[in-house]
Amino acid sequence: MDAAGVSPEPLRRSPRPLPQALARSLLRRAFRTLAVDDWRSWRGLHLYLGASALAREIRRQSTCERVGVMLPTSGLFPVAMLATWLLGRSVVPVNYLLKREERDYVLRDAGVDLVVTVAPMLERFGELPTGVRPLLFDRVAVPRMPRPLRAARIDPQATAVLIYTSGTSGKPKGVELTFANLAVNVEQCRQFGDVTSKDIFLGVLPQFHSFGLTVLTLLPLMTGAKVVYTAQFNAGRLFELMRTHRPTGFVGIPAMFAAMLRDHRAGPPDLVSIRLLISGAEPLPASTREDFEQRFGKTIYEGYGLTECGPVLNWSRPGEGVAGSVGRALPGVEEKVVDVTGQRVPTGAEGEVCVRGPNIMKGYYLRPETTAGVFDRDGYFHTGDLGRLDEEGRLWITGRKSDLIIVGGENVHPREIEEILNRHASVVESAVIGVPDRIRGEVPVAFVKLVAGAPLDEAQLRAYCGEQLPRYKVPRRVVLVDDFPRGATGKILKRLIPRDGLCVETPAL
Repeated sequence: MDAAGVSPEPLRRSPRPLPQALARSLLRRAFRTLAVDDWRSWRGLHLYLGASALAREIRRQSTCERVGVMLPTSGLFPVAMLATWLLGRSVVPVNYLLKREERDYVLRDAGVDLVVTVAPMLERFGELPTGVRPLLFDRVAVPRMPRPLRAARIDPQATAVLIYTSGTSGKPKGVELTFANLAVNVEQCRQFGDVTSKDIFLGVLPQFHSFGLTVLTLLPLMTGAKVVYTAQFNAGRLFELMRTHRPTGFVGIPAMFAAMLRDHRAGPPDLVSIRLLISGAEPLPASTREDFEQRFGKTIYEGYGLTECGPVLNWSRPGEGVAGSVGRALPGVEEKVVDVTGQRVPTGAEGEVCVRGPNIMKGYYLRPETTAGVFDRDGYFHTGDLGRLDEEGRLWITGRKSDLIIVGGENVHPREIEEILNRHASVVESAVIGVPDRIRGEVPVAFVKLVAGAPLDEAQLRAYCGEQLPRYKVPRRVVLVDDFPRGATGKILKRLIPRDGLCVETPAL
């Protein structure tokens, strides 16, 4: 039982081993269209035979245990992934949105000598570092009748993917997810969301991101559900695809839902087919959730996860959702909330969220000390997120430990301030950080992106916050930005917000 006295839901069946299960799923649906992207449609046989041909080319050009994959969101990615797995090797998804020096670091740290890509990617994002060769997928000769390649027998605990995450500081870390981790997380999502071959997913999240890889690539292909990909997010394009393909599931991030709200040509009929509308990667502002439901008549349900966890941990399902909660843990996932000493806190109390289950990573690549530091003696992974569990076992994320602002000894969660700012008619988005203060230790400072044409009235926004917050939580400064530094999925990266020369001498309200 967890801290709330609720037993985790059991996993009803053991997942089949990857990649054999993926190959079997594709061949069972050989003539069914399983994927559609911006360039073509893919039947199960296309995906499998394409993977077989590509695998032979990878084997001809490299003997390295790890293979880089740098491809746009499309059917190309699962082909490259399966090709690598057919050879018994590990996939290293390459985040092409990284700065070039960061991308080069990832490739060198992973030790890859070959990256599966296409010529337009290199033209747009730059050449690969010395010693790393591109294998241009668009120039691989696929025979008219390619011979299927049988999958190698693989240890379920071997590394299937090595996904690099930046974290909050330092160099990117490689997260080792095993074949068992991925197979389990897919089965957890399938069971929890009642996903079947009748579902149709709409995928726009990049596949180098764990959500795009597991939820929008492996989950549909393993269950026989169709998935429609588009390589670049555009609200108008998204609504067009919804009208054409009538998806039943869409997974996005808060910034995407906010952009959809700004497209005034769309309405409830565009989303009529969707039964699973899920937001992840960062907290969903209450204002976005409420406006979306009022405009489209659809409820956005929040999920929660981390790359280290496969990535999905929690999901607020239709019929069980409570606004602001990320829902219950997936089958087989155990959760606890602990204080600074590692002791469980009472139900409803805040602390660090810790998780345990078969979907949790093997560790950080070549970083045994870092790996040991995030697991406790009972095998729970410490997420670094703050939250609480209610009596029904629902999880509420309240913030990030590293983002917590301590003002004169009082804890201040940036999210609480951001929720208020985001409700202001002039504010599109906001981000609150802590800035050193010689008297209080830290004070909150807000950065805001405003509606086009709206003037920045710093005093008015601070007064607006002061009407709803105690004095010590009111931002000492409000700073206008054109936009925020963002990660691959559009998540605001607070650590990259410029702070040089920031003065916080504005008097408190």
